[in-house]
Amino acid sequence: MDKIAIITLLSLYFYFSAFGMKVFDMKEIRNPSTLQIKVLQDWHQVNGVIQTRQKLVTINVGELWPGQEYRIPVRMVVPANRKAKGFHLTGGSSPSRLEKDARPNPNERELLEGGVGLVITVVQEPGTYGQRALSQAAEKRFAKTLNPRVKIQYWAWPATLMRAITTAYAEKDHFDKGKVAVSGGSKNGASPSMAIIHDERMTAVHATVSPIWDSPLRLNDDDAWKELRAQPGRRGGFTGGHFGPNFNERVLDAGGTWKDLQNFARDISDQVFISRNLKALRKRGVDMLFHPGTHDFVAFDMAWGGKHHPTIPVYLGANSGHGKRGHPKSEKDQQNKAAFMLKHFFPSKMKGNLLAPPQVKSERKGKTLRVSVSFTPDSGEESGRIWWIYDRAPDGSPNYLSEMIPDNQTKEMKKMGGSWTATIPLPATAKQIDFFSNHGRTLSYNKNAYKTYISSPYTRVQLTK
Repeated sequence: MDKIAIITLLSLYFYFSAFGMKVFDMKEIRNPSTLQIKVLQDWHQVNGVIQTRQKLVTINVGELWPGQEYRIPVRMVVPANRKAKGFHLTGGSSPSRLEKDARPNPNERELLEGGVGLVITVVQEPGTYGQRALSQAAEKRFAKTLNPRVKIQYWAWPATLMRAITTAYAEKDHFDKGKVAVSGGSKNGASPSMAIIHDERMTAVHATVSPIWDSPLRLNDDDAWKELRAQPGRRGGFTGGHFGPNFNERVLDAGGTWKDLQNFARDISDQVFISRNLKALRKRGVDMLFHPGTHDFVAFDMAWGGKHHPTIPVYLGANSGHGKRGHPKSEKDQQNKAAFMLKHFFPSKMKGNLLAPPQVKSERKGKTLRVSVSFTPDSGEESGRIWWIYDRAPDGSPNYLSEMIPDNQTKEMKKMGGSWTATIPLPATAKQIDFFSNHGRTLSYNKNAYKTYISSPYTRVQLTK
C-alpha cells in the first residue's frame, strides 16, 4: 500500500472513530445500577456552625475505553432534619479533602438552611491524585484517534458531574428532585458548561476562567492561526486550544492532519460550547453567569465573544485570569456567585434581580470616543465604570495575556437619561481600542446585602482603516 493510501486510511480512522457516536450516552449516565457504589462513610451527623448529615462514596463514572474504569469519590451533604430538595454541585475538591467531613461556608449554610443540599466530587487532573499513568494513556489514545470518549477533558470530567447527580438522586431517603446548580473555575467551569448542554437535570451554571464560545482560533481557522503564529513571544499550552489545553501538535505528531483537527473541532463543537446552545438552554430556563477574565489563557478570545455573543451574561474583572492579580480599581466587593446561587434556589426570598447584559454604542468624535451603555428600563443598576486598552495584541497571543489594562485607563461613568456615558481620549497613534464597562446592583437576602456586577459586551473599535 502506498504512502498516500495509508494517510487517507488514517484520516478516515481519525474521523469515524471520533464521530461515529455522541460524546455522552445519557441513558448510561442516568442509570444508577451501573454506579457500582462503594460506601466509604455511611450517612452520619456532622456538628458545627450548622448540623448536617453526610455520606462519602466512590462511584464508577464509566469506562474510558474497554476495561479502563474511571472511578471518583462523591460526598453528599443534606440538612440534619429533612431531605434536601435539589443541590449545589461542584467538582472542586480532591480525594484527600473529601475524606474529611465538609464544613459549609456561609453561602452553603444559607442553601442548607433553605433545604438545598451539597454534592461535592473531583474534577481534577488524575495525575494530581496519583493516577498519572491513566492520564498519560488517555492523552496518547486521544492523539491517535481523536475519540472524545477517551479524552478526560471531553468525557470524564463532564460525565463525573452528571453521574454525581445520578448518585445523589439514588439516595431517595435524603434527596428529593429539584434544582441543580453547578459552579466552579477553570476545568470546573468548563466541565459544567459542557455538561449542562446534555443533562436537563442541571438548571444553572456559574463558571469562571473557562471557555464559553466557538471562536475561529478554537475551530482551527486557517487565517486566525496564521495571525497567531506570526505574533512574537512563546505561546503557552492552552491558548489556541479548542476547549482547554492545546492538543494540536500532539495529534499532528501522532499522524493526524490539520484537516482532521478542523473536522474534529467543527463536528464536536455543538456538544461543547454554551454559545451554540443558547436557544435550547434559555428555553429550559437555565440560569447562567460567566466570569471569563480579561487576561486568561483559557478564555483568550474576549473581543470575538463580545461581538458575536453580546447577550451571554458575563462579569469581567479587569486584568483577571489564571494567576492574575487584577486591576487596582476592580470591584473588590463583588459577590456574584453567592447572589447567583441564592437567587436561583430561592427567587421569591431574594430582593432584586441580577442585572442582564446591557447594550453598548460608541461614536468617534475627533480625538475622543463617546461610549453609551443602556439597560432595559427599571433594571435598577446603581453604578458604572469603564475600562479601556489601546492596540491590544490579537486573541490568544502572548502579549494579549501579558499586557495589562493600565492603572489610569478607567473612569466612573455618568448616568444621563437612560444611559451610562463616558468619553475616552484617543491618542493619535492608536489603531484600535478595546473597552467594557461594569455596572453594579445590590441585592438582599435574609437582610444581608449582596453586591453584584454585570459587564457590557467586550467591544473592539478599529480607529484606522
